[in-house]
Amino acid sequence: MLRYIYADTLPRYPVLSQTMFHDRADQFKTRLNWEVIVNDKGEERDEYDVENPLYVIWEGEDGRHKGSIRFLPTTGPTMINDHFSDLLGGGTIESPFIWECTRFCLSRDAKSSVAAALMLSGSELMRQFGIKHFAGVFDERMVRIYRRIGWAPEIIGSTGRGRDKVSIGLWQYDEEECAKVATRAEITFDQSEMWFRDSFEPLPEVNLV
Repeated sequence: MLRYIYADTLPRYPVLSQTMFHDRADQFKTRLNWEVIVNDKGEERDEYDVENPLYVIWEGEDGRHKGSIRFLPTTGPTMINDHFSDLLGGGTIESPFIWECTRFCLSRDAKSSVAAALMLSGSELMRQFGIKHFAGVFDERMVRIYRRIGWAPEIIGSTGRGRDKVSIGLWQYDEEECAKVATRAEITFDQSEMWFRDSFEPLPEVNLV
């Protein structure tokens, strides 16, 4: 199932939290060899985890993390503006209607449908919060994954070539594309909305003015 959890309430889910940060260390440090920091607990965390981001986490039947993605509004600190402005020609992305998505992570034993489920959660956030776009930085490997899932971003800036190519892109809500994602995730829109509302009762106020 999908859970939507803000960082300040993540301690209520100790197993889910710990396994998410462990899986992030396994994916980004061990498998991808990124220059990330892993603490003495074996967790991968960065400065944006203290900005109270919204995590969307796929919780397996065993209560452990199987996949996750992190969202932050671009009106505050973001990885794009702080570290990847060169992809925008030195510009920035700052809008209450655009949120950044980062740390797309899958556990080693995640089912193939989990990636699509996480993408579907993005469309749910757009519908429920009135967000117009998500912005993210990704390598060429992820471009293929997004296309396979059925919801590829519009690339607005890139650097490098081949496997070393890094791009920044924008996702915009498209009902037809999101229907394809839901089919691939094997999740109905009703089920997706129910998980969202179960996570937010009552729904949080999101000021987009």
